[in-house]
Amino acid sequence: SSGELNRDDLNQDAARLNAFYHTKGHIQAKVGEPEVVFKDNWIDITIKIEEGPRYKVGKVTASGDLIIPVEKILEKTKIGKETYCNREVIRSDILTLNDIYSDEGFGYAEVNPILTKDEKNLTADINYQISKKKQMYIEKIIISGNTTTRDKVIRRELDVYEDELYSGSKVKRGIRNLKRLDYFKDVKVDTAKGSGDDKMILKFEVDEKPTGQFSFGGGYSSIEKAFIMGSVSERNLFGRGQIIQLKGQIGSVTNRYTLSFTEPYLFDMPLSAGFDVYNWEVSYDTYDRYSKGGAVRFGYPVWDYTRLYLSYGYDISDIENVTEEASDLVKDMEGRYITSSVTSRLNYDSRDRMFNPTEGGDHSISVQYAGIGGDIGFVKYIAEIGQYVPLFWGTTGFLHARGGYVKENPDKKLPDYERFYLGGMNSVRGFDWQDISLLDENGDQIGGTAFVQFNVEYLIPLIKEAGVVGVLFYDTGNVYEGYDNITLNNLRQSAGYGFRWYSPMGPIRIECGYILDPKDGESKSGKWEFTMGGAF
Repeated sequence: SSGELNRDDLNQDAARLNAFYHTKGHIQAKVGEPEVVFKDNWIDITIKIEEGPRYKVGKVTASGDLIIPVEKILEKTKIGKETYCNREVIRSDILTLNDIYSDEGFGYAEVNPILTKDEKNLTADINYQISKKKQMYIEKIIISGNTTTRDKVIRRELDVYEDELYSGSKVKRGIRNLKRLDYFKDVKVDTAKGSGDDKMILKFEVDEKPTGQFSFGGGYSSIEKAFIMGSVSERNLFGRGQIIQLKGQIGSVTNRYTLSFTEPYLFDMPLSAGFDVYNWEVSYDTYDRYSKGGAVRFGYPVWDYTRLYLSYGYDISDIENVTEEASDLVKDMEGRYITSSVTSRLNYDSRDRMFNPTEGGDHSISVQYAGIGGDIGFVKYIAEIGQYVPLFWGTTGFLHARGGYVKENPDKKLPDYERFYLGGMNSVRGFDWQDISLLDENGDQIGGTAFVQFNVEYLIPLIKEAGVVGVLFYDTGNVYEGYDNITLNNLRQSAGYGFRWYSPMGPIRIECGYILDPKDGESKSGKWEFTMGGAF
């Protein structure tokens, strides 16, 4: 075919062909050097291939320095489940066995696969010969590349310590923890010989990136009208790992201001502590709400990737300017109300990164009890599951489910603003904010006491080097009066597409949703929403 000749690409193609044959049982396949012939404006390329016979997997064994029974070792391997010999599966088995040995301190263990061919029956026996070498201890941990972040902030995330037995999985977990901090462009680890045959030095090299960020976004909806929102934050304050954030939203309907601070390691213990203070003004169709308040919160790790959070919140809300068209629920709420509440939340978060994850999960359950004094009283339960699944060609699937229920306490009130609404960018896209609701006997909008929400996303890396990802999504959900009225037969639905980019100026998210089951008065055209950010 016509085109420019690139020798490197040609050699890579030949290598891919060779690898392909070795994954299909052709363990003796030979791919020759590409032969190039120039003819006028054309280039003819010939690659000679000797496939050789196709070998099936025979007997799989393990020998050498076995630290666990051979049956247990073979249970961890996958080549025995294959019909034909596959070099990539053998390589995967080698990595798996190396991980097993490295977790017992054998950081330099070697696994050598020996193939014995039966040319008559076209089978190949595979024997994993294992040499465990010496059991290694970590003599020293060296951190480099951190010009802003303090050493102790990095060390507390590593999960490995000096003078302890080396563990490969702990090292990997430490690298994962450092990447999740989002302080660094890259994290590398290397080993060096220590002062003795059983000692090693671990070297972690980080490449820092800006951790301060400003973000802004905006949009238009039938409820919010035109609005802008923004925030200024620093997630590694003075290199100590502390987080401070100031957020604001200004619009014709809503004005919100929030200041938050978090210390992730209070007194150098794995106990996070923080506070939030806020001032909100929200103009609904039938009333205005003016709120001031704050919260103090604590978090503690209970298992791998799992933290337990406990917070206390205090809110003062004034309900004013109630119109004649308001629902009876809203009319009964006019005046000042105090909410004093305690919230506990259990969160499991194993995502590989916070923006555009490719694997891992983010699951949580929470219970909020309001009624420790004050006028408002309820118990609110919310459960959420989100799982990222690596798929083919570097794409990722995201499955998300969320549900909640709130119950009013006796002799207390449950205001409409503590009820559930759906609709908007982080809910059921394509609908306006809080557009999915209930109607009271007068036909006025009120929130539900229960809800369910489901989201499915297909994430496609468009420009991997630049961090540009395309997304196709399907959303569905609804709100209900009481959990016993929940049904999956009347869920509202939407679908759409969007783009996400972790730009040099911060994360950008642009999405357009279409309502799949529009009712009278609802738009059939797509609804665009966006958020943007910047770093400093």
